[in-house]
Amino acid sequence: MARAADALLLLSFGGPEGPDDVMPFLENVTRGRGVPPERLAEVAEHYLHFGGVSPINALNRDIIAAVERNLAVAGLDLPVYFGNRNWHPLVEDTVARMTADGVGSALVFPTSAWGGYSGCRQYDEDIVRARAAVGEGAPELVKLRQYFDHPLLVAAFADAVRVAAAALPPERRDSTRLVFTAHSVPVAADTAAGPPDGGGHLYSRQVAESARLCAAAAGFTDYDVVWQSRSGPPRIPWLEPDIVDHLETLPDKGFDAVIVCPVGFVSDHLEVIWDLDNEAAVKAAELGMSFARAATPGTDPRFAEMVVELIGEHLGAVTPRRLGAVPGYGCTRDGAPCAADCCAPPRRPAGR
Repeated sequence: MARAADALLLLSFGGPEGPDDVMPFLENVTRGRGVPPERLAEVAEHYLHFGGVSPINALNRDIIAAVERNLAVAGLDLPVYFGNRNWHPLVEDTVARMTADGVGSALVFPTSAWGGYSGCRQYDEDIVRARAAVGEGAPELVKLRQYFDHPLLVAAFADAVRVAAAALPPERRDSTRLVFTAHSVPVAADTAAGPPDGGGHLYSRQVAESARLCAAAAGFTDYDVVWQSRSGPPRIPWLEPDIVDHLETLPDKGFDAVIVCPVGFVSDHLEVIWDLDNEAAVKAAELGMSFARAATPGTDPRFAEMVVELIGEHLGAVTPRRLGAVPGYGCTRDGAPCAADCCAPPRRPAGR
């Protein structure tokens, strides 16, 4: 296999790892957005409820360890580096370390499977910012493609749905609703995600397609796609319905049990734990519904296998595998998107 890169960079969102990290982390996440301090304090309480620790960094380190094992099995001598957008290890520091280590080029695996601004383009911006911070000598960075419909990801989610279904009371399994959830984004942002095919709404289309594939693989013919974790002022429309609001509609439709699958998330970071395991589970209990949440795929061995397969695909040694009909894109080089207007952020109205 021809060597086309010196390393792999796992690029993620980041999360606090102690109470003192929480507010600085949230300030990093919201920088430039004008989020009021009282809203940050409210979100900080979610983190402090769990000791100020998000599980995301630890889970990413577990993914890296699994990827390293799979790389060794595949005979690929690629050291794996870890960088975040919003908390340590910050991607700027990681790229500086890669430069000092003599890395000339690296592949980048983002922990987001999606298109759209937040799921794709913003990771391109992270790459550009990190290389600019290092300056001359920074390694070439090539971000691997979107993987929302990869067979290994779909299989991991499908098995997680089946495990969740088996945890429900047997007498309620015939009146169970499968609900997929992903992180909401402003409607304008989803509309503005103009992929090269010109279709718009790239993120929500990909989420819907991934949900369709996972439901079919798990043996479900009917399901819902909803959203979670919205933020921002109420005057700005976001993708709806919210998961908690949606749960309130299910009993009147004859459902007394629900399986919630967080198809939009790679790992159990705090938004999954708070919004689903806490708020959604409590709401289901109030409604008298049995509740089961499907696991995220990051801990499934097939996830690390998928990462290594994407590397092999990029190196020309593996035939690309995709199950869906909705467009997916990549790779990007040094943060340059696959088209000038691909996944661009929405334009803000003048004066805001």
